[in-house]
Amino acid sequence: MDHAPPRPPAGAPPARINLYSDTQTKPTAAMKDAMMRAEVGDEQHGDDPTVHALCDRMAALMGKEAAIFLPSGTMCNVVAILTHCRPGDEVIAHKHSHIITSEGGGHCAFAGAMLTGLEGERGMFTPETLRAAIRPRTRYAPPQALLEVEQTANFGGGAVWPLEQLNAVAAVAHNEGWSTHMDGARLMNACVAAGIPAAEMVASMDSVWLDFTKGLGAPLGAVLCGSREFIGQAWRWKQRLGGSMRQGGIVAAACLYSLDHNVERLAEDHTNAKALARGLRQVQGVSVEDPETNLVFFDIGATGMTVPRLQEKLAMQGIWVSGMGNRVRACLHLDVTAPMVEDAVGAIREALAAA
Repeated sequence: MDHAPPRPPAGAPPARINLYSDTQTKPTAAMKDAMMRAEVGDEQHGDDPTVHALCDRMAALMGKEAAIFLPSGTMCNVVAILTHCRPGDEVIAHKHSHIITSEGGGHCAFAGAMLTGLEGERGMFTPETLRAAIRPRTRYAPPQALLEVEQTANFGGGAVWPLEQLNAVAAVAHNEGWSTHMDGARLMNACVAAGIPAAEMVASMDSVWLDFTKGLGAPLGAVLCGSREFIGQAWRWKQRLGGSMRQGGIVAAACLYSLDHNVERLAEDHTNAKALARGLRQVQGVSVEDPETNLVFFDIGATGMTVPRLQEKLAMQGIWVSGMGNRVRACLHLDVTAPMVEDAVGAIREALAAA
């Protein structure tokens, strides 16, 4: 599941088509202007009006009572699990979820939580699979406390949980007395693709967060939403982990700008992802997964070239892609245009032809 950024070979030019991740987006001039004009105060003391405006807006957007501004999505997951769970509690998630594959074991280290991964196609699982994971309530078994889902499912190819399936697994969890939490790193991609408002998409979740540094294009920041009681408890963990920020309004302004200007345009990234997939299907030996949102996964095993070698050859042309196990991931975002997609397909075709 290695998805470390490629190490450009000596002499490689700077990335001109950065398909490594939507985290590679740069703030636009207009976003920077909004940041510079932000009204600020001490966020830790509750004195930053722009942070308050962002949290109020996010709570309303998600249909929750309250929200808290944090530096990163990973911290949102850590704070949420620390708030929902006690040491020794079990968290149920997909086996390829970000909290299992990509957060450095932080939930075991900080919360003392046991993470159990379920099987399922495209990063999702069924209510039946979840029911099969329910343990007898005896002193021998860890208390099962939390269900976690990822929307969209990254390792599932950017797949969107269907609302009916999402609500069904949440109902199983709630019936068992568990809480539910959504890793909403690319939640707005899912909402745009499915045509479902965010509040409806996350209605069955007790907590949810949105990342502003991916397709929404802000330089940092994520907002965790939930009940007033949950967010009140989350604040203590934010303090303990050093997540409080001083004049946080400067970056909160970027997040507010992204909500105003960069949500609906996610559809462009989805269109470009489909165009990239169509182009790659014309390359001999390449097997492409159907993209649902802004992520395109493809397998080059039949070409005889390894993923690291392809990354190296593309980097020499200023093109970056992710390597995730035996798959290549290309991520579309606001800094990748339709002409760049055509250029990338040509470069990939040329690189693989040499194999």
